[in-house]
Amino acid sequence: MGGKKVSGAVYKRLFENVFVCLKCKHKMRANPQKIRTGKIHCRNCGYSKFRPKSRQGRR
Repeated sequence: MGGKKVSGAVYKRLFENVFVCLKCKHKMRANPQKIRTGKIHCRNCGYSKFRPKSRQGRR
């Protein structure tokens, strides 16, 4: 089974500049440069470390 194909607009809305807090798993959209420098904090818990949203689905 292969992955689903998504259009450019859908891909952009779901994955572009979307990061997940490593502490509380809260999703937020932010500038990648600000994420790398630690200027962005989670709105939910205040933590400043994030990972990019995974493009691969979970089973």
